[in-house]
Amino acid sequence: MIFGKSINKYYLQNLHWFILGILVIAGIDYVQTLIPLLIGDITDGLTDGNITLDGVLEIILQIGLYVVIIMVGRFLWRIFIMGSSRRFDYGLRNDLFEHAEKLSNQFYSEHKVGGLMAYFTNDIEAVRRTVGFGMVMVVDTFFLGTIVIIQLLRLNVTLTLFTALPMLIIAIVGSVFGRKIRRKFRKAQEAFERLSDFTNENLSGIRVVKAFVKEDIEIDEFLKANQNAHDRNIDYVKTQQLLDISIGAFVSLIYVVIIGYGGYLIWQTQQGLGSTVFEISDLIRFFFLFGLLIWPMMALGRIINVRNRGKGSLQRIEQILNEPIDIKDAEDVVKVEALHGDIEFRNLTFRYPHTEVDVLQDMSFTIQQGETIGILGRTGSGKTSIVDLLLRIYNVEPNTIFIDGYDIMKLPLAQVRDSIGYVPQDGFLFSDSIRNNISLDFTKATDEYDKIQQAAIMSDVHNNIIEFADGYDTVIGERGVTLSGGQRQRVSIARALIKNSPIMILDDSVSAVDTNTEVTILENLKQVRKDKTTLIIAHRISTLIYSDRIIVIDDGKIVDIGPHEVLYERCEFYRDMVERQRLEDEMEVQE
Repeated sequence: MIFGKSINKYYLQNLHWFILGILVIAGIDYVQTLIPLLIGDITDGLTDGNITLDGVLEIILQIGLYVVIIMVGRFLWRIFIMGSSRRFDYGLRNDLFEHAEKLSNQFYSEHKVGGLMAYFTNDIEAVRRTVGFGMVMVVDTFFLGTIVIIQLLRLNVTLTLFTALPMLIIAIVGSVFGRKIRRKFRKAQEAFERLSDFTNENLSGIRVVKAFVKEDIEIDEFLKANQNAHDRNIDYVKTQQLLDISIGAFVSLIYVVIIGYGGYLIWQTQQGLGSTVFEISDLIRFFFLFGLLIWPMMALGRIINVRNRGKGSLQRIEQILNEPIDIKDAEDVVKVEALHGDIEFRNLTFRYPHTEVDVLQDMSFTIQQGETIGILGRTGSGKTSIVDLLLRIYNVEPNTIFIDGYDIMKLPLAQVRDSIGYVPQDGFLFSDSIRNNISLDFTKATDEYDKIQQAAIMSDVHNNIIEFADGYDTVIGERGVTLSGGQRQRVSIARALIKNSPIMILDDSVSAVDTNTEVTILENLKQVRKDKTTLIIAHRISTLIYSDRIIVIDDGKIVDIGPHEVLYERCEFYRDMVERQRLEDEMEVQE
């Protein structure tokens, strides 16, 4: 068994089942020790000639009854204890996922998703086995071992002591091997984590791999990662098997001691030399009782193995569970009935965690509710950083960002994000139906379906969807791989539109559609979001030209703010970008 603050609560929740399971194990352990004694009684009767056939049959029936009791008991303790271990598995996986959902982007920039999957699979399984199978082995070893040793001492103290010496050696060997097993298992798990991460990343980027004809190279890299995982596991298994073999050797040695010394005691009794009586029937009882003791002795090695695996995995899981939640509500959070869409950046300077470069510097601007604001800048100028801060993906200094006059750091995190409809650059979609990707948490009721369809029409993707065989019920591939780039972007826009939030952010979200489709989407946005705030981040001037104002930024600083015509006249940086794009468009037309 293992304990830790992340699983102790599950022991308490399932305590009554564990107690029932332990009582059943103790009961069947006692019943098991009665069978060798009955076999000894048959031997005594046959040796002395004072047992009848009916007496033998009576003892055999009694043994059969005990076997049935043992079978039923083993079924029950599996339900009580192994069933409880499944609840550990279920609860711990929920806790891990719930905590992972709250961790910041910084955490996921340092931990790859493929590697994290090992925590949800192998590590949780190792903990479950330790709680369930590990507890059974510990309890069974304790009760069965104790009862058998008491029975052996009753038969002959000296012979029992002779058999106890190798058992002491087994305990010492197990302790030495236990530390090695734990270290090797952790290395094996880490190798599996790297293999899982490589596989996940490679298959997610399979289009790129195929486009650059890198299949052979990636197969070679996979073989290296797979070989490393194989070598680590083989190293771990070798150590584990060496422990099992060592224990098996000592058990065989004990059998030799029992037969040799037990035979000597019988000879002494027959010659009238010994101080204690030890008959053939006693040796048979001792032999069969010691057979019951083999499992506890072998279990010592397995207990050490399973416990060290579980302990190593629990440590890995608790590393994730102990990761601090950086992005959370302030202690003095302000309760607001609703947010409407006024935004202010006030002398904001920001750098990403663990970096030394300010990506945004002394940034100040205001946005009124109902305005459509464009944000323009070169790649890496800080446009997406503005979005990240509005969504509270990162913490900012107090009194630097305000929504409706409230400091964003004092507003409830869930309310801030719920008030913003967001269309990210990559237009991430889930491997689900188009309907569910647009609605997310809506039901499939008819009235909601109408909203879904209307949002798709506004994002100009409805006609594409109805061309699919299953229409809105078409299940798209992982990350929306079965849709084109433009379709993914428009489905993402529909998903943000159906939210009908006071603030909507489009982060370069129409870059993959043609100019006519872009115009249609922007006109529809202006129509359905008249009194709501909309931020459009783009590289193309055509996307922003009809915005109420455009914020021009470069190298994390605001260059200028104003409508298109005003900026074109007074801002050289903006005018240069307009002319460059116009020239690029003309060259494309000529080509």
